[in-house]
Amino acid sequence: MADASSTEPAAWTRDLLASLGRADISNQHDLHIDGSDPVIATRFRAGEAAASVIAANATAAADLWCARGGRPQRIEVDVRAAAASLVSFAYLKYQGASLDRRGQATTALYQARDGRWIHLHGGFRSRDGTLELLKCDDDAGSIAKSVASWDAQALEDALAARGVCGAKLRSADEWRVHPQGIALAQVPVVEILRLGDAPREPIPGPRADERGARPLLGVRVLDLTRVLAGPTCARTLAEHGADVLHVRSPKLPSIEPFVIDTNPGKRSCFLDLDRKEDAQQLRALVRDAHVFSQGYRPAALARRGFAPDEMAQMRPGIIVVSIDCYGHQGPFAQRPGWEQLAQTVTGMALEHAGDEHPALVPAAINDYTTGYLGALGVMRALARRATEGGSWHVRVSLARTAMWIMSLPRTAPEAKPGGFDVASIAPWIIEMDSAWGPLTRLGPIARMSATPPRWDRPPAPLGSDPPAWS
Repeated sequence: MADASSTEPAAWTRDLLASLGRADISNQHDLHIDGSDPVIATRFRAGEAAASVIAANATAAADLWCARGGRPQRIEVDVRAAAASLVSFAYLKYQGASLDRRGQATTALYQARDGRWIHLHGGFRSRDGTLELLKCDDDAGSIAKSVASWDAQALEDALAARGVCGAKLRSADEWRVHPQGIALAQVPVVEILRLGDAPREPIPGPRADERGARPLLGVRVLDLTRVLAGPTCARTLAEHGADVLHVRSPKLPSIEPFVIDTNPGKRSCFLDLDRKEDAQQLRALVRDAHVFSQGYRPAALARRGFAPDEMAQMRPGIIVVSIDCYGHQGPFAQRPGWEQLAQTVTGMALEHAGDEHPALVPAAINDYTTGYLGALGVMRALARRATEGGSWHVRVSLARTAMWIMSLPRTAPEAKPGGFDVASIAPWIIEMDSAWGPLTRLGPIARMSATPPRWDRPPAPLGSDPPAWS
C-alpha cells in the first residue's frame, strides 16, 4: 500500500483494505467514522489513524460474517474512543497493583557527549544489561552522567551488541536513508506472504443463521505475545468471537495492568518451551490451530522449531503472525524494541517535541495500532485462505506503523487537543467480574449492527487454564 495522501480516515480504511486484496464486491457495509483529531496532545492524527484501522478490522470481520451467509452491516467508529484505546490500560479500575515503575530511570531519553539523544529502555531484562554497560547506578543522575561520556551512535551499537534495548533519536529524513528505514519503506504496513500450498478452508464455525454465530466463532488462535501490540492483536480477534489461548513461559516477567488490559476474551496457559514435553504440547496445539501469533524476536521461536515455514509444514493452512519493533528484514530485524524506540528511530519523537527537549507522543500510538493491524492481516488471510488455499504469514512492526502514521496529514498547528472526559468515553466503558474482583475498563471500540464486538470472558490470569483447546 502506498502511504496515505487522503485527508479522510474512511479513505485510509478503504486504502488499507484494498492493499490487502479486499475487492469492492456486493457486500458493502455502511461505514461511519465520527469525530476528528486532535484528541491526544500531538499533531499526528493518532485518533483518526487508530479509528481507520479499527474500522478496517470491523469491515474485515463483517466480510467474514457475509461469507457465513450474513448480511452487510452498519459500522461506526468514534475517533475520541479510538484515541482512548491508545491508552486503554489507563482506564482500568480494579483492586490490584499499579504499574511497576522499576527501571523507569533506565527507560528515558538522555543526551550523549556529541549532543545527540538516545532512548534507553530498561524494561524487563534490559535494565541490568544497560546498567552493566553504563557502569552506573539505577538513578537518572547517574545514568545521565554515564550516557554523557558516550557518543550516541556508539552507545546504540554497544547496547545492540549486548542484546538490550536502546536507540538513537533520529529525524524522519535520517530514518529514510538509514538501511532499516529503507528496508521498511519497501514493504506495506501489513504484509501477507504465502508460506506454502494448502487446500482451501472455509471460514470455520457456524453459519450466520445458526444460534450464537459470530464472525470468528470457531477460529482457534494461539497467542504467544506479551505487553501490548501482540496481545492487542489476539484481543481484537477475540472480540469478534475467536477462541484465543494465550501461551506464556512461566519464567518471563509480566506487567499486571497490561495483562488485564489485553487478556479479555482469552484463556491463558503456561508452557516452558525449554522443556521437551511442553514444546511437544505446543506442537499439538498448533496442529489444531488456525492462527499462531508471536511477538518475540524471530530466532527465539525458530531455534525451538517454530519458525513460520516449519509451522506451515506442521499445520498446512496455518496463518502465522509476526509482530516486532523494527521490521522483519534489515540490520535491525533481530534487535529487541518497544513503543518508545519505534517513536525514537523513525523521527516521530523528534517531530513531536523537537530536539532541544525531545519527548514521546503521550500514548502507545504504535503498540495498539500495530496490534489492530495484525488482526486485520489475520482476517484478510482467513478470507484469502477460504478462496485460494495456502498457508500465510502476516507481518507487522511498530516502526512500520509509525512510518504509516507519519505519512498521514497533520492537524492544524493552532488546533487544541480535545482530550478525554468521563462523559465522552462513558459509552465505551464496561464492567466485568474478574479474578481481580470487579473490573471497570474500556470495551471494544467498533459498533457493528449485526455482530457487536464483545469479550465472552474476563481477562484470564497468566497460567490459569490448561494448555488445551476448549
